[in-house]
Amino acid sequence: MSEPAASGLEVDALLNQAHAQAGLDDFGADTYAEGLTAYCESVNADARLSEVGAVAIPGTVVAALVNRLRVVDWLRRHPEVANEPIDAPIIVIGMFRAGTTFLSHVLDQDLGNRALLRWEANDSVPPSSPADHRSGPRVDAAQESGDMLEMINPRMKAIHHEDADGPTECIAVMSQDFISLSWEAITNVPGYNRWLLGTDHRSAYEYHRSVLQILQSGGVRGRWTLKSPHHAIALEALTAVYPDARLVILHRDPVVLSASVCSLISCLSGTFSDADHTAYIADHWTMMLEESVRRVDAFRDAHPEHPIVDVMYADLVQDTVRTVADIYRDCGTELSDPARTAMTAYVESHPKGRFGAHGYDLTEYGLDADALRERFADYVARYDIPTERDAT
Repeated sequence: MSEPAASGLEVDALLNQAHAQAGLDDFGADTYAEGLTAYCESVNADARLSEVGAVAIPGTVVAALVNRLRVVDWLRRHPEVANEPIDAPIIVIGMFRAGTTFLSHVLDQDLGNRALLRWEANDSVPPSSPADHRSGPRVDAAQESGDMLEMINPRMKAIHHEDADGPTECIAVMSQDFISLSWEAITNVPGYNRWLLGTDHRSAYEYHRSVLQILQSGGVRGRWTLKSPHHAIALEALTAVYPDARLVILHRDPVVLSASVCSLISCLSGTFSDADHTAYIADHWTMMLEESVRRVDAFRDAHPEHPIVDVMYADLVQDTVRTVADIYRDCGTELSDPARTAMTAYVESHPKGRFGAHGYDLTEYGLDADALRERFADYVARYDIPTERDAT
């Protein structure tokens, strides 16, 4: 095990690098500043970056700032973009590791839908046209970047593979306002988490909406289908910005969720740190699952008028297309025959584990299945969530 590298993230230096790379100097509203500062301080205090991380994490921060600069510049030069409507998006919330990625790919098979693609979330301007939406130099560059990450850490492909031209998490955009679980996923930063859970997330959603408006202004339109576990901790802010959003929550055995998210975070953050964060990951991410459940329930109690579609992970994997048809119905629309055919073909050609099995073991994280079942008993009972056989 190598010694942790000196982190040394300095806000002014990162801002100056972004200015130099983008050739721009207007970040727009300073809503990003507090989160950026909190993140840098927490990385320096807590993350214990490796030599790889000491190079990659500052680069990731600068890339987020560069895209923000370009987004703000595009909005200034194209004020008409602010009139782009984002109508009734389907927003998949899900708990951690509850099947949101799979569902987002299935929804993407409907040509009437519009997903947020991985490449464009981080390279948003100029917006793509129908001709270069899924191919071209920018898509290739994003794919090469993802391939390099999987080469550095081969486990990533089995745990959470994303193609550059496929759907991605909303947090990829929200990270550019520095209010995003993405920063916690790649680095173990308890100080940043304390700040994140206590701050107002609305500015991140307003920035997110502006990016969606830019992206669809290029001519690739449709009903937005979006997803992220982050939304569970920020439903008030999300619905303030997207008041007509159709909310879909995926539920899965929390014992499996706990084991799987710990494995995911260990893999992600382990790419950038050689330190042993196992105990923190186990404590923190099971707490975040509890917090997500608590905040969703609080939102439902406060806003009974806002419908939420509840979906069992077991139903999604056992009869995917029927489950999606039910989601469409509950969201006030109907699954067309062409979309049904395309979704069926996708499910048949994309079996689970095609990039390798994602194995996880509770005991590796000092977690006990019976204790977790007791801890989440109210949640399981409230939604009648089935127990999974591999939840051990």
